[in-house]
Amino acid sequence: MKLYEQNNTLSERHVKADKRADAKIPDRMWIKCPYCCDTLFAKQLTEYAVCPNCDYGFRITARQRVSWLTDDFVEFDSDLQTKDPLNFPGYQEKINNLQAVTNLNDAVLTGEATINTTKFALGIMDPTFIMGSLGTVAGEKITRLFEYATAQDETVVMYTASGGARMQEGILSLMQMAKISQAIANHNTAGLLYIVVLTDPTTGGVTASFAMDGDIILAEPHALIGFAGRRVIEQTIHEKLPKDTQSSENLLKHGFIDAIIKRQEEKEKLEWLIKVGGGRNDCA
Repeated sequence: MKLYEQNNTLSERHVKADKRADAKIPDRMWIKCPYCCDTLFAKQLTEYAVCPNCDYGFRITARQRVSWLTDDFVEFDSDLQTKDPLNFPGYQEKINNLQAVTNLNDAVLTGEATINTTKFALGIMDPTFIMGSLGTVAGEKITRLFEYATAQDETVVMYTASGGARMQEGILSLMQMAKISQAIANHNTAGLLYIVVLTDPTTGGVTASFAMDGDIILAEPHALIGFAGRRVIEQTIHEKLPKDTQSSENLLKHGFIDAIIKRQEEKEKLEWLIKVGGGRNDCA
């Protein structure tokens, strides 16, 4: 009995010591790369939030991306608000909380951007806002972005990061796929360039529509890109998928994307692509 009590006392001391140690260590001081599993000292990550070992790009907010991608940015449609069309339980409260945390009105940031003197229309989906899911407001913002770019003869650059259509808005979220695709078709008919950059993750209805509608489709290293999830596919075909099936590297190998581009190189390469291919093409 005494031995049991002694062990119990030691355990309590260890727990208290662990709590004191935890209090002295800042949150996220160490992070693990989800691709190569390297444990990294958080300060090793630069503003690009890229793993120094494998070049995997950690998930970042839309505003973080704007800070290193552009020299100037004017935001569009920041006042649009969802009407919660299905009166989904707890949905409006979730939206309100995320708006306060992310400083966005919905899952995509849109506007007119400049790199040096090169101007273009820019959309960036934010994985921290309900996993970048596509709802009525996000769909309307992206549609308006393409309409503006068509009227102004501008290239569109779209960064995708999404879990797919937003279930809280049901069929109305699915309708955004067709609406955006029509705006892209009008932009294309006008002979204008559309560049997509697929980031981790790009899945569901976003992949099935505007993420794959680009004239040039780029992707970041080791990004998860697909339509259905791995488990859904495996349960349907009753087979195990290779580990890299839905990776940007595998998609490049099979011709679904044009190139893989590191974050540190995106600003320079996008500026070059817009200069070379942007502007109205009368042969379109």
